Amino acid sequence: MNRIQQRLQEDKKLLSLYFTAGYPAINDTMPILQQLQDSGVDMVEIGLPFSDPLADGPTIQASSTTALHNGMTTQLLFDQLKDVRKTIDIPLILMGYFNPMLQYGVEKFCATCAEIGIDGIIMPDLPLAEYEAEYKAIFEKYGLINVFLITPQTSDDRIRQIDAASDGFIYMVSSTSTTGAQSGFGNTQSEYFERIASMKLKNPQIVGFGISNANTFNAATAYAKGAIIGSAFIKHITTHGADSVDTFVKTIR
Repeated sequence: MNRIQQRLQEDKKLLSLYFTAGYPAINDTMPILQQLQDSGVDMVEIGLPFSDPLADGPTIQASSTTALHNGMTTQLLFDQLKDVRKTIDIPLILMGYFNPMLQYGVEKFCATCAEIGIDGIIMPDLPLAEYEAEYKAIFEKYGLINVFLITPQTSDDRIRQIDAASDGFIYMVSSTSTTGAQSGFGNTQSEYFERIASMKLKNPQIVGFGISNANTFNAATAYAKGAIIGSAFIKHITTHGADSVDTFVKTIR
């Protein structure tokens, strides 16, 4: 069983953190990852920086730009992670955009992920139909879970299609905006969380976008299995440095 699937079976609300590989400094990837595990985070999304990250707000865009200027590439990230499973045992997900994966070679990319010990991939711009027609067999060959996103505007029919195609969790985007911290959730988002919960999907949901503190984490996980924090964490390490991971995690739970 994939590490993501194992973690999803645990009887607790999951906290996942996102950070951009190669940020703030080019060699911060492994130290941040180690600190995240040591601080008790349940899963980690490692962002592969891209020049045109359409789903990301200004904070993550800026971190991607800095990481690219630092010299981060797909191959360098794989090189940094090649011995990751010697010290890290929590589930690891690569989050990025399809262009770098395509340029690297989809099968080569998936094979390298499997060799390193990556458990899942999130590609917001890889359409469901294209994934099923062209790439699903490759992902399955290498034991990688592909995580799909849904939003408040996603129809019930589409959500059920995504649920049928998924074998890990569904990334439940909290709003139609790009990534970014929010102070709290309004009635529209609460109704959305309730609607998805009432659908009784086979895959658990983890909420992302707008999770920034204990308040929003608890609000999101009232309906979902877990929540993902990205922009707020990036802001924290931008201000306080890459050695301040535990301080941030302790503010969430």
